[in-house]
Amino acid sequence: MNEMLNRQVIIAPSGERMVVLPEADYLALVERLEDAEDVASANAVLRRIAQGEEELIPSAVVERLLDGVNPITVWREHRGLTISALADKAGLSQSYLSQIEAGKREGRIGVLSKLARALSVDLDDLVSPPEAVE
Repeated sequence: MNEMLNRQVIIAPSGERMVVLPEADYLALVERLEDAEDVASANAVLRRIAQGEEELIPSAVVERLLDGVNPITVWREHRGLTISALADKAGLSQSYLSQIEAGKREGRIGVLSKLARALSVDLDDLVSPPEAVE
């Protein structure tokens, strides 16, 4: 790329060296910088995945969540847990968890926090956003 740049060096009155180049060359440099930043971001995500700080979520899980399936059920099944196993892990009764999953009871924030920890997800992953008011 260096040999392709049509540049001119000028000296400002302050003595600062400045480079003037055609706009097309400038835009090409900006594009290369943005590409390098994208690669660095992608590599950072891959490192976090390799270190277990991030996880890839199968599209089937995302689709079920978007279809409105109870997020506790979706994550429990994705983690390969039975209702009984998740209830034990979260310190809840199986019947209470069943009622939450069935939508018969709402879990309080403390209960949802326990479930989030047991499922290794963020609390936000278990809480549906409020319906938009029109």
